[in-house]
Amino acid sequence: MNTVVSKDGTTIAFDKRGDGPALVLVDGALCSRAQGPMPELAEKLAERFTVYNYDRRGRGDSGDAEAYEVEREIEDLAAVIEAAGGSAYVYGTSSGAALALRAAAAGVAIEKLVAFEPPYVVDDSRTPIPRTWVADLAAREPGAAVKYFMTKGIGLPGFVVAMMKLMPGWKGMTAVAHTLPYDAQVLGENCFGAPMDAAQWAAIDLPVLVVNGGKSPAWMKASNRELAAAVPGAEHTEVPGQNHMIKATAVAPVISGFLR
Repeated sequence: MNTVVSKDGTTIAFDKRGDGPALVLVDGALCSRAQGPMPELAEKLAERFTVYNYDRRGRGDSGDAEAYEVEREIEDLAAVIEAAGGSAYVYGTSSGAALALRAAAAGVAIEKLVAFEPPYVVDDSRTPIPRTWVADLAAREPGAAVKYFMTKGIGLPGFVVAMMKLMPGWKGMTAVAHTLPYDAQVLGENCFGAPMDAAQWAAIDLPVLVVNGGKSPAWMKASNRELAAAVPGAEHTEVPGQNHMIKATAVAPVISGFLR
């Protein structure tokens, strides 16, 4: 384990492996550098890149602050990039993709960015996410917060979440459930059904690839296409046969191909 100190004094933990250009991985909700898709993906990508897989604040071995601000998470990513040599490629998934996009718009030293399915909602094709969801998540105990996020945020049926409680990963998700309001704040106004505001991405001046799975829901595909159209010069691609839980073997070639 390696660490770097973010601008506000918070310690951020990361793993480093591989050899080649620096590539930082940014997790989505309920994941850390020890659980979720990034450990396997880091192993795949380490064949071509020096991969930095870090714990977002409040997760795993990273510290936290008394109050949360999205800007501090942007600074965390900037600190990891600085530790990687001052600039880096970035791959973000789900809310991690949304965080990476906000970092790119803020001028963080990202060379190229691959954004996989930031879960924006830009139309009325799915049940609306409650505008109170940041406070709702913060007010719930861990298990209830995960259930709320899965049903109200992601839109999973309740019986699916009930089955998830029986799986080994449930304990790990509840351990980081207190960070769910962070993810909700990272998504900001982009998840309540209004068309994408392109002005928020106008400052992005780097190559961006927006990726979605071919089996992902229509609302997700629509928001990703709209995002790609809003980010200056961005490209868009779809990975056949995949959904939001995309396999490392499916996305690693897409990442490598764009970053080559």
